[in-house]
Amino acid sequence: MSTDNVQPDVDDESSLLSVDAWDRIKHTERFIFLISVGFALTFSYLFSRAPVISDVTQGYHGLTITILIWSIFALGFNLLLGQTGLLSFGHAMFFGTASYATALFSIHVFNEPLTIVVVGVLSAVAVGVVAALILLRLHTVYFAIVALAIGQFLYFLASNPLEGITKGINGLEVERTPLLGIVELDHQYRGILGELVVNNLYLFVGVFFVAVVMFITRIRKSPYGLIFKAIRENETRASFVGLDVWRYKFAAFLLSGGVSGLAGALLAVNTQFAGVERLYWSISGDIVVMAVLGGLGTIVGPIIGTFVWFYFRGIVNGFPTLGDYWLLMLAVSFTAVVWAYPDGIWGMITSLTEELRDPKALAAKVKARATGGSDAEGSDGGER
Repeated sequence: MSTDNVQPDVDDESSLLSVDAWDRIKHTERFIFLISVGFALTFSYLFSRAPVISDVTQGYHGLTITILIWSIFALGFNLLLGQTGLLSFGHAMFFGTASYATALFSIHVFNEPLTIVVVGVLSAVAVGVVAALILLRLHTVYFAIVALAIGQFLYFLASNPLEGITKGINGLEVERTPLLGIVELDHQYRGILGELVVNNLYLFVGVFFVAVVMFITRIRKSPYGLIFKAIRENETRASFVGLDVWRYKFAAFLLSGGVSGLAGALLAVNTQFAGVERLYWSISGDIVVMAVLGGLGTIVGPIIGTFVWFYFRGIVNGFPTLGDYWLLMLAVSFTAVVWAYPDGIWGMITSLTEELRDPKALAAKVKARATGGSDAEGSDGGER
């Protein structure tokens, strides 16, 4: 028997095995941890200081910290919508409440960064407990609208009746003190570490970012996460198999609120300010756009969506003439991406990479599009 026809089969098999191995590796928690740490360590450098790349992106270090914080917020929101299927237009209630709790605790009780961040998270969870008792009785659009109403209730409460405490539109200042009384967050490093992270504040936020990525990854891979997905796909069937759907939705709501509150607390530490605008409905709308634009139900998607949003807002916004239309350009980009790829930017990337794995199928698809479709497609269209 000739071996001429054997070698291609062996190569194809080894290629398939390597692809399968990669698919297994990229979903492991260890790999995700290494990637998230690597991203956190290099993101600021690549975006704002790396030769050539930073000249193209025109980024700056302060924006990278903001993107990491809002990525945490987007991941928290995605845990509720992307994982459990509950759309909330009121997630600013967690973000703003945690921000205010962080500021008030630092002013009147004890000011230490880690402590006040924990207080901010706990305050968001407390709000989530009360809100969940109201919201989880509702479904679909009613859930979303009442969540918006609760968020706006807190906004108007903070801006008028409680103005003496919150200072209304003037907000509260948060003095930045050493972490654990020892580590100065404003301390800037030199050498390689200085090039990568610049200061301790970036490291402080970066550690929380990695922790949130791993926390949500663990949830997604746990039995709890699988139940969340089952509820998202079909809540009625989930209840028929004996699951206490309300209890799992309650847990998802609190977890989402806690992660979103963490972002609000970190933003207060980063900006040294807590204002009533962080409770406003537009914050909730912005985070919906970020999560959907990047890709719901994934880890990478909300991070990409946050980056794109703040790149338009923080960089494109500063361009001469063009910057005046940054929101319009973002809206057009959002519409185009979601129309072509409902799974967002990350869905588009994964779809393209899967097509590239099979060059012949990709070439056939491109040829079919260029010629207006195959004869078979035309006949199918006629039958329909």
